[in-house]
Amino acid sequence: MTEPWNTIVLVLVAAIMFIGLLGTVLPIIPGTVLILLGAFLYALAEGFQAVGWPTLLVLALLALLATSADIWAGSVGAKIGGASGWSILVGLIGGFVGLLLFNLPGAIIGTIGGVLLVEIIRVGDLKQAFKAGGGWAVGWLLSTAVQLVIGLIMIAIFVWQVLS
Repeated sequence: MTEPWNTIVLVLVAAIMFIGLLGTVLPIIPGTVLILLGAFLYALAEGFQAVGWPTLLVLALLALLATSADIWAGSVGAKIGGASGWSILVGLIGGFVGLLLFNLPGAIIGTIGGVLLVEIIRVGDLKQAFKAGGGWAVGWLLSTAVQLVIGLIMIAIFVWQVLS
């Protein structure tokens, strides 16, 4: 790749990865997926010399882990808060419906609302229902932290490969 072209590609990839890093804390942007896309575009542009398929595979596995964190961390948090399996399932459905209808706020409200509704029906105790909903919220915050850390690791691996 020629020097001017290399600079243009690097600037474009850096912008994509920066937006991806923002997306790890702003759920409306597919964070680690964008970081992976940036790495793939760079690899494609430079002929897979510095960033090859093994690196892309590692980045893809990390992106999959980070992307799934919303599901497993929120569910673990809700379970620790005392939520039943049904509460978690209804919460996931509520979150999905809320996401489709009202974007991020809808996803959060739909998930917590689903967990609360089922827990109120199941145990009849408002305090326990709020504990379960709060557990989900803590799990969601944990998933955000996990995604941010994984995003930073992905970028570090990419930079390490480019500079090697």
